[in-house]
Amino acid sequence: MSFPDSLRALVWDGNAIWGFLGAAALVLVLTPLITRLAPRIGGIDRGGDRPRVHRGAVPRIGGLAIVIGVVVPAAFLIRDADGPYLGILLGTLLAAAIGLVDDIRGLRPSVKLVGIMLVALIPVVGYDVVFDTLSLPFLGTFDLGWVAYPLTVLWIATLANLVNLIDGMDSLAAGIVSIAAFSFALLAVSYGSGRSNAAVLAACVCGATLAFLRHNYHPAKIFMGDSGALALGFVLATVAVQGVLKTAATIALVAPLLVMAVPILDTFFVVLKRLKYGRAPWNADQNHFYHRFLRIGLSQRRTAAYLHLWAALLAAYAILLRFVPPRPHGHWNLENTAIEAGVGLIVIVASVWMIYELEILKRRHLQRLGFRVQTPEPADEPAERELTGAGRQ
Repeated sequence: MSFPDSLRALVWDGNAIWGFLGAAALVLVLTPLITRLAPRIGGIDRGGDRPRVHRGAVPRIGGLAIVIGVVVPAAFLIRDADGPYLGILLGTLLAAAIGLVDDIRGLRPSVKLVGIMLVALIPVVGYDVVFDTLSLPFLGTFDLGWVAYPLTVLWIATLANLVNLIDGMDSLAAGIVSIAAFSFALLAVSYGSGRSNAAVLAACVCGATLAFLRHNYHPAKIFMGDSGALALGFVLATVAVQGVLKTAATIALVAPLLVMAVPILDTFFVVLKRLKYGRAPWNADQNHFYHRFLRIGLSQRRTAAYLHLWAALLAAYAILLRFVPPRPHGHWNLENTAIEAGVGLIVIVASVWMIYELEILKRRHLQRLGFRVQTPEPADEPAERELTGAGRQ
């Protein structure tokens, strides 16, 4: 299906638009109610359990509104909701429950990880939500067999925790998830009516997270907390499996990685930094992308805008690869290849610039590659430097 046809199908020809609007309406109505509920059940972020980039007590169970906003319209609009999507919705609710316990009482990272992996078994083993083939460029397509099950569980658990880790500053996670959800909705609907349910669920996620920004944009009145972040990562991972990864094409593997590249890169660099200094990979610190932007003097709004723009650029390239493939019908197309190479170069340059601005890629690294850089290299900042503002780690 072409890009215009896919966009038309997403907006006019199915239930996706109603899922988007229904989810947005529910979140707009429920979030103020959840804000008032939070102090009564202990769902307040007061600090002390992790490094923070905000001051003051802020409700952190906004994920309850988001999850209700996603699950309720999806349950009504998804066709054959007693199939794999029943497993996905049940798993999303349980992931939110694990996150809610952590928001109120606190859980060790290892307990949350094991809990999400166990919950992932519901859609994977119970409802066969797996990607059973893997397509690699120039190597062909491989049938994964039984390995598909543990790989899918690992994918779901990883993505759930990636979203949780990026949820450290006002509007950041909600914005990135909304970009990813729209991308997955468009990609899913482009594969035809067989993926319409995935498009509806992704549209619900997009509507819910965009509406949540009304209350989560800096200065945030409420955070989504682990109840929202774990559930959103869970549902994004399963939507990617049902809507994209079940396709026997290279883009099926590349697209989700590009769409989620910002949280993937953020976690990768943070873990490397912790290992470099002998710290446990799961211990919280202040070396995430947003911490680095704040340290070099950017405001929270500008930091979020930069990271959202970066995520949107990578997602747009994933969509370009889908609709302007270099090898349509298995034959190389010179024009398509030239377009993708040119746009890909822009994406790479923008990403390298972003990483350089974040002081991950330093002047000495560029000089070793033969580049002349005149800007003086800034000194490394202490990992635990106090930051001010109104977000959270």
